[in-house]
This record gives sequence, structure tokens and C-alpha cells, in this order.
Amino acid sequence: MNILVSACLTGQNCKYNGQNNYNQNVIDFIQGHHVIQICPELLGGLGCPRESVEMVNGAIMTKNGKDFTAQFRNGVNIAMEKMKDKNIDLAILQSRSPTCGVNQIYDGTFQGVLIKGQGLFAKTLKEAGIAVKDCDDIKV
Repeated sequence: MNILVSACLTGQNCKYNGQNNYNQNVIDFIQGHHVIQICPELLGGLGCPRESVEMVNGAIMTKNGKDFTAQFRNGVNIAMEKMKDKNIDLAILQSRSPTCGVNQIYDGTFQGVLIKGQGLFAKTLKEAGIAVKDCDDIKV
């Protein structure tokens, strides 16, 4: 099975705050499979660490109103191009991210409030017919 995984889940320090979201359940689940680690945010030219962003009315914005939508869309496009011929069976993505959120994202108020929704990458993968799972839904 070819599994695409948010790079932060495997321990890569690519999260906005310079950290990662290492997830042992994901690590256990992907054992024995062909794994492709990816971070669309880094592919889009965003540094690490970087300012925290949330989706605000469809745009990816910082708390101070700086718009990073173009960089996020660019990163998603590059990621999709990189996986074009990889025959991805499943994507396991980081929860709540404006890029990778599968079930929920933050509401854009920067108050820690979650709403039902998807990040740009998760939505693009689903539209391409790729099965997508939230890392919180992986139980081993």
C-alpha cells in the first residue's frame, strides 16, 4: 500500500512553531507500507518556524491579517504534482491544520475554536479521489 503522510506526524520538524506532531499510532500503522512524507507548507516556500495561520473566509491568514493563501495553494499544487504518478492508496493527515485538516479546522478567530471543515490539501486530495484519514482516527 502507498501511504501519503503529513511529514510532521513522522517527527519531521516542519510545524509552524518549529516542532512536529509525532504520532506513534500513525508510525505503527504505516509500518511495512511504502510511505511518502510530505509538507505542502514547506513546499510552498513557507519557512519553519513561521507565523500561525488559520482559514479566514477561504483565505489563509495570520492573526495580524497577512495573507498567505498564494503560498499555501502553491504548496498544495507542488505536492499534488510530486504524487501524480505515485498511486496513493491512502493519505493520513494532521488534524485541524488549514492545509491538512480532514474533519475540522480552526474557525479563523485565533481563539482555538474548531469548526467542521477541511484544509486546502485535504480537500484537494479528496477531490482527486484519494482516501483521506485524520491522524486522530488512526487506532492501532
